[in-house]
Amino acid sequence: MMARSLFLPLSGLSCLIFSLNIPNTSLQVTDVNECMDTRACPSKATCTNTVGSYFCTCKSGYESSNGKRQFNDPGVTCIDKNECLNSTACPLTATCNNTQGSYLCVCNPGFETPAGRAHFTGSRGTCIDKNECLDPALCSPTAKCKNTRGSYLCVCNPGFETPDGRTHFTGSGGTCIRINPRSPTPTQVTFSEDYKQQVTTQDPNNTSISSVTMMTKGVPEDNNVTLKLQEIADSFGNFSNITTKPSQEHKEETARLATQYLHRVQSAAYEAALNRPTGGTLRKESQFMVIEALTIKNGCKTENEIVKLQIEKETMDIDCSVVTGGGTGGAVVFISYKSFGSILDGSFVSKENLTLDEKLDHFQLNSKVISGTTGCKKNCSLAKPVNFTFHHIQMVGESRKSLCVYWDELVWSNEGCHVILSDGTRTVCSCSHLSTFAVLMASVELKEDPVLTVITYVGLSLSLLCLFLAALTFLLCRSIQNVSTSLHLQLSICLFLAYLLFLTGIKRTEPEVLCKVVAGGLHYLYLAAFTWMFLEGLHLFLTVRNLRVANYTSAGRFKKRFMYPVGYGVPAVIVAVSAAINPQGYGTTKHCWINIEKGFILSFLGPISAVILINLIFYLITLWILRDRLSSLNKDVSKIQNTRMLTFKAIAQLFLLGCSWCLGFFLTELIKEPIRSIIAYAFTITNVLQGVYIFLVHCVLNQQVRDEYIKWLRRMNKKTESDSYILSSSTSQTHMVEKSSDFPGKRSNTSV
Repeated sequence: MMARSLFLPLSGLSCLIFSLNIPNTSLQVTDVNECMDTRACPSKATCTNTVGSYFCTCKSGYESSNGKRQFNDPGVTCIDKNECLNSTACPLTATCNNTQGSYLCVCNPGFETPAGRAHFTGSRGTCIDKNECLDPALCSPTAKCKNTRGSYLCVCNPGFETPDGRTHFTGSGGTCIRINPRSPTPTQVTFSEDYKQQVTTQDPNNTSISSVTMMTKGVPEDNNVTLKLQEIADSFGNFSNITTKPSQEHKEETARLATQYLHRVQSAAYEAALNRPTGGTLRKESQFMVIEALTIKNGCKTENEIVKLQIEKETMDIDCSVVTGGGTGGAVVFISYKSFGSILDGSFVSKENLTLDEKLDHFQLNSKVISGTTGCKKNCSLAKPVNFTFHHIQMVGESRKSLCVYWDELVWSNEGCHVILSDGTRTVCSCSHLSTFAVLMASVELKEDPVLTVITYVGLSLSLLCLFLAALTFLLCRSIQNVSTSLHLQLSICLFLAYLLFLTGIKRTEPEVLCKVVAGGLHYLYLAAFTWMFLEGLHLFLTVRNLRVANYTSAGRFKKRFMYPVGYGVPAVIVAVSAAINPQGYGTTKHCWINIEKGFILSFLGPISAVILINLIFYLITLWILRDRLSSLNKDVSKIQNTRMLTFKAIAQLFLLGCSWCLGFFLTELIKEPIRSIIAYAFTITNVLQGVYIFLVHCVLNQQVRDEYIKWLRRMNKKTESDSYILSSSTSQTHMVEKSSDFPGKRSNTSV
């Protein structure tokens, strides 16, 4: 038979079949190793032969482009695998760096492997803290090296500090210089011998100073003690227990002791925070203060990271790089004092230490006193500013302004601090240094409305003229003199003197003694005027009440002997007591009037508020009685006319009794423009013309007074006519005598 030979590739097998027509012939198969061909797998892959096939596997550190572990598809390649995407590839103290086909765990600054290498590969490796202090030349001779986790500190020896006032530094460029050995070391909480002598030689009878010296009782005597945060909050709290205001002679001493106290608290709290074995935030609170400290051990997480500390509503925002000082470790302390504002109040403000762009006055503390420190002893400048948020103690209105200030040894100063945001309830401050801070509230000098000024001076001038005429009328017109006119006369005299003193002395602030006298005089005269307004209201009420029984004479029971002691004695007692309690309350730098600070203005507002309220009650009762009386009247014309006249006078009494002064209580910062301006004009117009109202109602509109005016005018007219007649007769006789003296010759000739 014909023999045939066929080559059949089947599934990677080459079969040579011989068909020779020989019976019982067997089939032979041989495997081909595809991995012998270097092109079977891509670069960075390993070829594995199998029976009848093969597969490719990417080498360690690489992965297939199709995501399969084993492959033999054409076009598939092996690409580098990024092991650093696995967060567990390296420990927390190392940084993962991907390489071609592998990766490296590089130890963070301040760390190294146990073998002293800077990097490793593999999950079994680790980085431990590197003790930089093994290098003796790392710090200057005046500092000691202190190893910290991941870094180190060169801590200045006692009596030394860095040129910028810090207690430590990191890096070969730092140095420590000698400071005044009498100054307290900021890294220790100690009391030097000279300080102990200062606090023991104070006047023991002065409660303020003795309270200040209580701070020494809770401080350990060991000169190298670094207190823990809770111990600081407890032991130093004695100083904050001062509730009495320091007297003027001990004011500077109190400020100096407070400065030392603040420095020691900040330094001790910072050292306690820096020496914590672990990082993070820790808060300690006592009845005197709250301390919140943040310790950073492993550097800042991100660039420009902002660290925020908060105690109740007060916050501190500081850049992380400022805390670490460019290194990997550091600490920041935020302290809120609960009662320090009663010690370092607004009396420790000097305008010479404030940079102001407008005129401000009446400074007072309007926030808690807080401190912030990163270890800088003095008010050293920061690379980036720190922000503080304060919550106001009192609402700040439109006529007030908030100032960001810091404690500058003896006084409050705003140098290096400015307001970022301020509303009625809070103020955000930005400062270029760290210290002890607070917010001051000051009164903005209000600009006078020229129109209101003109109305005031013109109205008071008219009132002076009318009050003078009214007083003459009540004094000289005997036919109308009674209890009512006596009341009108005394009210007119008080208002006349008050207006006259106001116009001539309200702005005479120099000399100071004269200004105080003017302020006291105005206080007395206006209180006396309101007292007589009260007596007027009482008399009117009694008069109208007697209409019920048609007994007008019973109004005479209003005895004169009680009028004058009440009208002039009560105001005198109020002014005398006020002057004895607070003699500095009279006179300000702008006007000779009562000082509005510390509630002293209540010595005026209190009495006049009572008078206005009582007179308003009298006024309403009077209208009610007259309403009932008018409804029950018969047709008696005279009685109707008398009652209607009383009704008109009762309505006019709304202004005469001072009730219009109640408009002044609406001139507050809660009332916005233009409503407040409208109220201001209404208040000014109605009150400066009170003298005009008195003259019109009690004189011009009074029939008896008009009759007296007519009699006076007639008498004056008759007297004028009589004087003119006498003058005319005298002139005629004089003229005739002069004519006769013109002919002397004629008389001479006749005689001859």
